[in-house]
Amino acid sequence: MRISVDIDEATLAEVMALTGESQKSPALAKAIMEFTYRRRAKEFGRLIRESAFDYSADSGDGDPANPIPPLGAK
Repeated sequence: MRISVDIDEATLAEVMALTGESQKSPALAKAIMEFTYRRRAKEFGRLIRESAFDYSADSGDGDPANPIPPLGAK
């Protein structure tokens, strides 16, 4: 999607340097993806700290010390 954005040259140059991109559009796209990734990770961490995921200690499906079943388990 194409959009127009006003960004000062110094900030744009810093974004390009930090992302390692030599063109503006890929640099901004990479920066935006990184920003959204970090926000999602921060929210996930908050949910973990608040015990939003309720795994019972004994699910009956294997190791009670590891409540997450192995891949392919049914």
